Amino acid sequence: MELTTIHLVRHGEVDNPTGILYGRRPGFRLTELGRAMGEEVGKAFSSGHDVRYVAASPLQRAQETAQPTADATGLPIAVDERLIEADNKFEGIAVNKNRAILAHPKFYAWYANPFRPSWGEPYTEIVRRMSGAVAHALNEARGGEAVLFSHQLPIWTMRRFVERKSLAHDPRRRQCSLASVTSLTFADTQLLALDYWEPAAALLGAAADMVPGTSAAAEAKGE
Repeated sequence: MELTTIHLVRHGEVDNPTGILYGRRPGFRLTELGRAMGEEVGKAFSSGHDVRYVAASPLQRAQETAQPTADATGLPIAVDERLIEADNKFEGIAVNKNRAILAHPKFYAWYANPFRPSWGEPYTEIVRRMSGAVAHALNEARGGEAVLFSHQLPIWTMRRFVERKSLAHDPRRRQCSLASVTSLTFADTQLLALDYWEPAAALLGAAADMVPGTSAAAEAKGE
């Protein structure tokens, strides 16, 4: 029996002064704080881990977050399209600056089916592609560890799938903070354990781009 751990890492803070839902749009890079978060992730994997494979979403913020881990482990960053952010009809709209805009009647038709969801990429499709990325990483890192850099919704949807929970959820309750790590440990191909940790927890309080979701660091402070 071989133990293999696949770490799913969310990117660091993104430079997003207009507060739009940037989704798959190009050109959204990390802030200075976001780069520091990536450095903390790289430090976390630089010792005490047996990292054999590093992959990232093709989007700039994931690539930039992955670079310190690649540098620390001496591994190249494989680009895996299956790790990309979920497609979303609200992309380009300033939902982070003004949440009330989500209640505008012009969007009512987009809310027809929250279980699919009707406003974006189906949860089942996210699970399909993320499962493919995890299965590929299992083969690449068999007996060791793989670090995959992705985005909040794909990571959270994958977590709910392995926990056998409904894929439909309240975005405000996602436990997947910036630069957080969701770790899946397998015995061969059988999932043994799921862990969540925040190597950049000390930096989260300074982040301006924390929503939606929760953070273990914030919960520890009673926020």
